[in-house]
Amino acid sequence: MYKLICCDLDETLLNKQNKVGARNLAAIQKCRDLGVKFVPTSGRGYCSMQTVLRELGQAGLAGQYTICYNGGAIFENNGRLLACQEMPYPLAEQIFERGQEMGLGMQIYTEDSVYAYQLSAEDLDFCRGRVAFTDLPKGGIKFLEENGAKFAKILYSNSDYDQLLKSRELLADLASQTEISISSNRFLEINPAGVSKGQGLQFLARQLGIAPAETLAIGDSLNDLSMLKAARTGVGVANAVAEIRPACDYICQNDHDHGGVAEALERFVLPAV
Repeated sequence: MYKLICCDLDETLLNKQNKVGARNLAAIQKCRDLGVKFVPTSGRGYCSMQTVLRELGQAGLAGQYTICYNGGAIFENNGRLLACQEMPYPLAEQIFERGQEMGLGMQIYTEDSVYAYQLSAEDLDFCRGRVAFTDLPKGGIKFLEENGAKFAKILYSNSDYDQLLKSRELLADLASQTEISISSNRFLEINPAGVSKGQGLQFLARQLGIAPAETLAIGDSLNDLSMLKAARTGVGVANAVAEIRPACDYICQNDHDHGGVAEALERFVLPAV
């Protein structure tokens, strides 16, 4: 029986209104009633995930967990930090300067805020309801570092997917220091080396005494690939991008807007009762 489910949020669990949806909520609650851990697993920061945790009925609860920053931090939902891997400031500075050279809008994630740098109106509209931004202060990320900020990741924004891939190529010399993935077909997510959703799933499973064979992951995009591979069973919702489909054991008939997560749970977890 599956005991741990790690599930992406945007374009997987959440519909176009950034809500969980009734069918998904019902299936998740049935899993929780069985003692199965349903763990929201996202590139978002912990603070940005609170609205979703409240909708799931998991906000503030001990014994329920969240994986954020693509695996960069793992929380018990009562606020207890189980693990965190910071991005060293010299690396953050290099990535930020490269983004400036490429003329890209960026999101700079620290432990408690997300700072916006030259995001377009399209970027801001796309992120509305997902992320609350603070304008990057005068003095940039050096000012943040001097005032004690701890960096988690930096995200480049570009709605031109081909250009996004070129941006990734231009960071090839930083490959040994970073984990780079793509989300929503418009964001280049840059974490420190060793940080991934797959690593987060494996760490949490060990902490909870759950065997790899008892884990399931659900996602849609390239930043989900590592956890789809790490879990016993990897599931893609119907709108999953082509690049991750070969790594999936099952592709749902339903997309994120029509209960794809519920379909996965109904197929793999709930029939075992």
